[in-house]
Amino acid sequence: MQTSSGTPPQRERITKVAEFRHFAQTLNRDRPLTVPAEFRVRESDVIIATYPKCGTTWTQQIVHGLRTRGSMDFAEISLVVPWLALSPLLGIDPNAEQVANPRAFKSHMPWYLVPKGGRNIFITRDPGDTLVSFFHFLRGLIFEGDEIDIEVFAEEMFFAEAVNGRYWDHLRSWWEVRERDDVLFLCFEDMKSDLRAHVVRIAQFCRIEADDELIDIATQQAEYSFMRAHEPQFNDEPTARVFTGLAGVAPAISTKVRTGRVGDGQRELPAAVVDRMDEMWRREIAEPFGFGSYDALRAALSPLSSR
Repeated sequence: MQTSSGTPPQRERITKVAEFRHFAQTLNRDRPLTVPAEFRVRESDVIIATYPKCGTTWTQQIVHGLRTRGSMDFAEISLVVPWLALSPLLGIDPNAEQVANPRAFKSHMPWYLVPKGGRNIFITRDPGDTLVSFFHFLRGLIFEGDEIDIEVFAEEMFFAEAVNGRYWDHLRSWWEVRERDDVLFLCFEDMKSDLRAHVVRIAQFCRIEADDELIDIATQQAEYSFMRAHEPQFNDEPTARVFTGLAGVAPAISTKVRTGRVGDGQRELPAAVVDRMDEMWRREIAEPFGFGSYDALRAALSPLSSR
């Protein structure tokens, strides 16, 4: 079997720390995930701009369900709501019409890199839960084995200047523009606690006329049980083949619908990683913005919940 670049894979999976570090550094240096030069944003375009594993696929499904009245006629969600930065590698013209309006795109860019002129949905998530979800997604897709545990992953791919940027930089950039009319700033945990209300907010923000029946359809199809039952349509197989090709490993699939839970960071992170996370939060978020914890930042969004 060949990779997307046409070259045979060198190995099945990365199993050594040194190999993993080399992969992370090479990917970060040589493959910046930027906007295709030819892309021309439209005022009606919706860009779902999250840090990885903060609800991107979930929101892709919500937006697509709203704009198509619940169509599930797609092989994989990234083929109908494409990752803007990788669309050329998947043979997708980012300027083309999509199956429905508004056009919608996935992105992992901070505010200062996102193309301006459209409408942007940003979702943040507890950093510990984000780290755990990211680790499980890439384990099996890119790496495996006991040497690359979650502590190694945290230092090389989460706390470091990773290919999608750092969680903290993303959060800071979007926090500063959260009150703009073209930005909808949401929290993963709030979406979990009241999904239907957030589907309504997303419909309004995307300027999609939605009756109660459509809201019910989009909400039901964004429930964890529904997406888990349709998991092959949310496994990011086209993009996974690109990344396994870049890593020089055999193509593989790693589920993007894993647990849908809140609190995995508390359950799974070792104390050393929790301490490092707390240190990063203090320096990167608490000092510039005054929020001593993620929960404090989340609570500060409540006055905007009626917008």
